[in-house]
Amino acid sequence: MKLLVSALEPSANLHLKAILPHIDKEIVGIFDKRFAKPIYDSQEFSVMGFLDVIPKIAKAKRAIKEMTELAKECNSVLLIDAPSFNLPLAKSIKKRYPQKKITYYILPKVWAWKKNRVKKIEKYCDNLASIFPFEDKFYNRSVYIGNPILDEIKSFRNTKKRYDTVAFMPGSRVGEVKRLMPIFREVAKEIDKRKVIIVPPFLKGEDLTQTYGDISDFDISYMMQETLAHSDFAFICSGTATLEAAIIGTPFVLAYKARSIDYHIAKSFVKLPYVGLANLIFYFENKEQFHTELLQNSVTKENLLNAYLKHDSKAFEKRSLELRDILQNGSVKKLLNLI
Repeated sequence: MKLLVSALEPSANLHLKAILPHIDKEIVGIFDKRFAKPIYDSQEFSVMGFLDVIPKIAKAKRAIKEMTELAKECNSVLLIDAPSFNLPLAKSIKKRYPQKKITYYILPKVWAWKKNRVKKIEKYCDNLASIFPFEDKFYNRSVYIGNPILDEIKSFRNTKKRYDTVAFMPGSRVGEVKRLMPIFREVAKEIDKRKVIIVPPFLKGEDLTQTYGDISDFDISYMMQETLAHSDFAFICSGTATLEAAIIGTPFVLAYKARSIDYHIAKSFVKLPYVGLANLIFYFENKEQFHTELLQNSVTKENLLNAYLKHDSKAFEKRSLELRDILQNGSVKKLLNLI
């Protein structure tokens, strides 16, 4: 009994990690090498922008061919996020093995851009496992199975306590870290509390100064959720981490700086009013903005400090509880029934 898995992104591997203890099949494919022996380690495909993709194209084509061959000996297929790779892979597998069951988990964000992907995913995938309640507005046969973060979070912030700690999350990719850390260092100098940088676990043991620069004013943590749950506030790069902080109940500001060319290309396609996932969930629920977002040139020391100094912890706690009610439950149990 084998399960073919395609998990290219760090966030996809975090979700995969939560599923693995409950899977009674051997996993093969592309994923973090900590879990088993993949044909490619997921880090080989980590990219941060439109220009970064170009050198990876040849490798991706080879990987799709190898994954399609590997599908022959697998009972089913689990694709997680990464539509630029996983949609061509689904097409290749389904054309070769029409009866092979393919489950797509963490669906392509067609509500943001590339709505034409709906037809492709519904043509080549059997199960569309949705993790956001609003996705049925865009997909014809997606099934909301809950949100994986509710499975993965082990502790929530005690809103009655003060921790005298502020967390900084500049991202998981080199480019985003290097763009945010100089500003985060300036912000940290103005805050008279313990400052902690949350670093992705896959960088443990590495020389962090190569990417993060001077971090002498910070403590280092590789445990994101635990650190967020014991922080009074957080400065977080855009991504899944913002939704985790929103659910945990830690007030934060989203800060995102991309290369100008990447930002302008994305902006020309994306027509949504927000970047943060918690903000988008509230938007589709017709609720007010959940948290502050600072993008590109708005990411300044002054604006970040202003968001920190003016945040309302009680209002944030209320919104956090509303968010948990909207998401309802975790996704692992229902996903297992699909794969």
